[in-house]
Amino acid sequence: LWGFYWCLSFHLNLLVFIHTCTLFSSSILTFFYLRLSGPGCVPEDEAYIPTYLEAFPPLPEKGAPGEKAGEPASAWGSKIRPIKASVITQVFHVPLEERRYKDNSQFGEGEEAKVCLDIMQRTGAHIELSLAKDQGLSIMVTGKLDSVMKARKEIVARLQTQASATVAIPKEHHRFVIGKNGEKLQELELKTATKIAIPRPDDPSANIRITGTKEGIEKARHEILLISAEQDKRAVERLSLEKAFHPFIAGAHNRLVQELSQETGARISIPPPSLPKDEIVITGEKEAVALAVNRIRAIYDDKKRKTTTISVEVKKSQHKYIIGPKGNTLQEILEATGVSVEMPPLDSGSETIILRGEPDKLGPALTQVYAKAKSVMVVEVTAPAWLHRFIIGKKGQNIGRITQQLPRVHIEFTDGEERISLEGPTEEVEQAQAQIQEIIKDLVSLVRMDYTEVIIDQRFHRHLIGKNGANINRIKEQYKVSVRIPQDSERSGLVRIEGDPKGVQLARRELIEMVQRMENERTKDLIVEQKFHRTIIGQKGEKIKEVRDKFPEVIINFPDPSQKSDIVQLRGPKNEVEKCAKFLQKIIADLIENSFSLSVPIFKQFHKNIIGKGGANIKKIREETNTKIDLPTENSNSEMIVITGKKSNCEAARDRILAIQRELANIRETEVTIPAKLHNSLIGSKGCLVRSIMEDCGGVHIHFPSEGSGSDKVTIRGPAGEVEKAKKQLLQLAEEKQVNNFTAELQAKPEYHKFLIGRGGANIRRVRDRTGARIIFPSPDDTEQELITIVGKEEAVRQAQKELESLVKNLDDVVEDSMVVDVRHHRHFVCRRGQVLRELAEEYGGVAVSFPRTGANSQRVTLKGAKDCVEAAKKRIQEIIEDLESQVSVEVAIPQRYHRAVMGPKGCRIQHITREHEVQIKFPERDDSAAGQDAPPQENGEVSPEAEFVPRKGDIITISGREEKCELAKAALLALVPITEDVEVSYELHRYIIGQKGSGIRKMMEEYEVNIWVPQPEKQLDVIKVTGLAANVERAKQGLLERVKELQAEQEDRALRSFKVTMSVDPKFHPKIIGRKGAVISQIRKDHDVCVVYFDLIVISGYERNVEEARQAIQQLVAELQEMVSQDVHLDPRTHARIIGARGKAIRKLMEEFKVDIRFPQPGSDEPDKVTVTGLPETVDNAIDHLLNLEEEYMLSVTETETLAAYMKPPSHDSSGGAAKGFVVRDAPWNAAGNKAPDMSSAEDFPTFGTGVAPKQASAWGPKKF
Repeated sequence: LWGFYWCLSFHLNLLVFIHTCTLFSSSILTFFYLRLSGPGCVPEDEAYIPTYLEAFPPLPEKGAPGEKAGEPASAWGSKIRPIKASVITQVFHVPLEERRYKDNSQFGEGEEAKVCLDIMQRTGAHIELSLAKDQGLSIMVTGKLDSVMKARKEIVARLQTQASATVAIPKEHHRFVIGKNGEKLQELELKTATKIAIPRPDDPSANIRITGTKEGIEKARHEILLISAEQDKRAVERLSLEKAFHPFIAGAHNRLVQELSQETGARISIPPPSLPKDEIVITGEKEAVALAVNRIRAIYDDKKRKTTTISVEVKKSQHKYIIGPKGNTLQEILEATGVSVEMPPLDSGSETIILRGEPDKLGPALTQVYAKAKSVMVVEVTAPAWLHRFIIGKKGQNIGRITQQLPRVHIEFTDGEERISLEGPTEEVEQAQAQIQEIIKDLVSLVRMDYTEVIIDQRFHRHLIGKNGANINRIKEQYKVSVRIPQDSERSGLVRIEGDPKGVQLARRELIEMVQRMENERTKDLIVEQKFHRTIIGQKGEKIKEVRDKFPEVIINFPDPSQKSDIVQLRGPKNEVEKCAKFLQKIIADLIENSFSLSVPIFKQFHKNIIGKGGANIKKIREETNTKIDLPTENSNSEMIVITGKKSNCEAARDRILAIQRELANIRETEVTIPAKLHNSLIGSKGCLVRSIMEDCGGVHIHFPSEGSGSDKVTIRGPAGEVEKAKKQLLQLAEEKQVNNFTAELQAKPEYHKFLIGRGGANIRRVRDRTGARIIFPSPDDTEQELITIVGKEEAVRQAQKELESLVKNLDDVVEDSMVVDVRHHRHFVCRRGQVLRELAEEYGGVAVSFPRTGANSQRVTLKGAKDCVEAAKKRIQEIIEDLESQVSVEVAIPQRYHRAVMGPKGCRIQHITREHEVQIKFPERDDSAAGQDAPPQENGEVSPEAEFVPRKGDIITISGREEKCELAKAALLALVPITEDVEVSYELHRYIIGQKGSGIRKMMEEYEVNIWVPQPEKQLDVIKVTGLAANVERAKQGLLERVKELQAEQEDRALRSFKVTMSVDPKFHPKIIGRKGAVISQIRKDHDVCVVYFDLIVISGYERNVEEARQAIQQLVAELQEMVSQDVHLDPRTHARIIGARGKAIRKLMEEFKVDIRFPQPGSDEPDKVTVTGLPETVDNAIDHLLNLEEEYMLSVTETETLAAYMKPPSHDSSGGAAKGFVVRDAPWNAAGNKAPDMSSAEDFPTFGTGVAPKQASAWGPKKF
């Protein structure tokens, strides 16, 4: 009976489920035959026994290769034809007189060949040139048609001389020459290889200009005249006929006008009905146009005489049905009755329709108009708005079914309104109305649906929706409801919930709770500088995501970057907002602390030393000080190095960078006390005053304290001599500012500034010395480039201003002068793109120096500019000539292998010497053959320093210039030649100096910019050779000796640490000495700084004192262990788990409390109740007493549980009814004679695939969450 009721209940539930699915989703369910097997359904003896082949069907056999060879070939196979390239060849001739390049000496190598190569690359065509007997050019072009035409056009344009001509045709014919989208013009240009320029429509000229070869021009001219002649034969006629009669001329569906066009050959253009225009345009041949005009006039006159009109009133809403789609209905009425129906514009309020036609045909036409007007009806069906989506169905299935059956019915649902509009043919609309009403009736009667509306302030809507709709989607899924939240543009607070009544109420309650919670929330604004926003948010929002995960109830809003706002808004529960604010403030404080910035002025020439080889120095400073260090680019004029990070770290990095600079140069730093109130006036406008002092004193750096600090200390740093000079000028300027201060300004062209300053500042220094005023010129960065500032006492400023104005006035008077310069010196002035002349112009007020052209054989040089500038430039040119005439050449022998080192990176060292000593240095060509001959012996991949130097041609460097300067440059070059020094280092230390994979020696070489040569190990030499510049070698030598001292100290330390002691300890105590997870032995190692190794014996190594202390500690531990005793206590196994506790927590606590070790028996032990307790005698007794008390307490609980379980246990089923039949099949192979059934227990017949894994017991509460 139980089985019968179960089956019956299942069937009933299934039917209810199917019925519900049909109503809600209108999906078509296909019922399958279900064979139900369960208690009481089918008797076991009646069960169907399958055959072996049914239970174990064989796998399909693999088809033989080529099995499908006999199948018919694809239908595409026989139809595909190979595509052939359409390649053409054109040959044309360019006469000698029309050739653009007539140089016959190098045919095939001159400009013609270059032009052809360029055209071939651009067009893809192949071009071959040949020279005819008459020196004309034959050109063969091969390729695709389009490529050949383009190539031909370019060849003609670039290799043939171009002529031009004009052709005059009527202006109205120009558009026919151009063609549609310019296609005709392009075709004509390609065909004739010419360029055709047609005047614009607004240009009154009718002349068309043709440019190209004579032949091409003639062809183009002929083609254009043909087009014009063809158009001359055509005529245009415009007829102005009443718009109302146009339909009769056009005919139904424009058939009549098309017939007229075909019969006459004229083109007839009738304006569309929407265009209020009476003019009909006829174009074509003159005779055709005349014939078409006569025919149209005849139709018009006939209809005007015979037709009459009637007017009818039809509702505006029905007009569209009379018009029909694209006006087809009006055309149908015209075709059927010959009556034209004139409709009022759709945007007008008129409902009057005019019918125009012959009187006897107006009646039938009127009948058709009324029929069309009533052929479509509009009906509204009332249905609650929340029910609309159920009427539509899932993915529009319900409505889709209706529209498929009745395609001419248009169904429209209006959002938020309780009506559905149906529009279409009367009969079909009525059917659709009935079907929709039936659906509504079924839904209302069978579906328990409800809805509610809640007024929620619009400001909470986005919080209700959540990020990416997370909140609202969760509510929809949880309560199976639909929630409609209005758009922001609707400015409505009405939220509608639809669905199951219970779900609607629960969703409503949760939404209200969320709103109440949000109303109780707190909003807090944090002021965070916008520059930190991106850092707080992190890359792709990673960092802010961590903060949001930490405070999930807090909403963090950052302002839009374009707003340039510093306010970050936090919103959420009060406590969470406060915690989040503190957390963010801590992050911001760290950012502010780490964003401290320092600017350190470092001379430009030392930047490379601060960076180090491969960036080693700067990387080390960054890592060790944990700062960000930015250096100016190589092309920049700035000397400031910017350090960012914590203040203390920035200062440490600054000190280290300054220390490097001090080591490299004689840099001195001094402080000057100047009252803080004078600092701004000393700095000057945009720093002009202090900058002038820094430039005047060899580029020293003057640092004023930050404004508001109250400090009077001004720091001056730079070369020792220049620092004193700057200090003197700064104090003098401060004194002047205190006594009396006067400022004047003067305008002068920027090109005069260098001349006013003079060479090395000589001119301006004379003015300063005479007047005592300070003169400040603008820097390249200043906006006012013509402004010169004069500062000092009023009298001195006036005098200096007067002198400068006089100089500027003289500079404005332009004169022209000349001088004689030997021709052999001209090259020096004009070489390197006139570098010397440019320098003269810059230095002497923009004076223009003109040398005669090469080959003119003239010695006259012209100078033009201000009189003083010209005189000074002449004097300077004379000095340069004297230098050139007194030049000598000096040779310096330096081995070629050192040339690269002498030049320096990008030749910087040579450039410095040439600038400083005003000489020219020429290095020999690299002699690779000589480098391979008699090469000096090498060790470790480097040339042995002991090799003897024999000068060769490739070793000689030539210096040109004045004799004394050449000698100075020679000395400077020799100073750059690397030297080699020996350093005594014990052979045993070599491998430590080299380091792992050469890292140690490589680091030293990079740090000191030297080469270090270590002898081969088999030589066992106690010397290391250092090669490099003298200063670098000395530094490397000191560094190497310091490293040797460190290694020797390490060796001594290793010897002290190698002291060892061996102890013998009973192996049974080893686990206690080691401790849990090695905790005890690790603590001994840490406390005594020793190494402890234990096998049969314990070996302790380290410093002698530490080893003795560690041995005593182990001996003390062993002594304590020897005092311990072990006792067994028998505890009921059923209590073991409770005594141990969850994950051994209870037993660990007990062992710590009594200072004992408690061991429980392993599963399957012979004595499952024996528990061993180890420790000091008194603690063992106390622990055993406690364990026995626990056993007694837990046994009471165990007994109660077992007694209760005995009463609650259900009666066991009788399992003696015989063994299970198992899985039975018919016609198995083993049923045949001579075969036997396989042995299921046989490992040979049924081998295992490894250890089985018991399935995990699934929890009723679902998977565990950690």
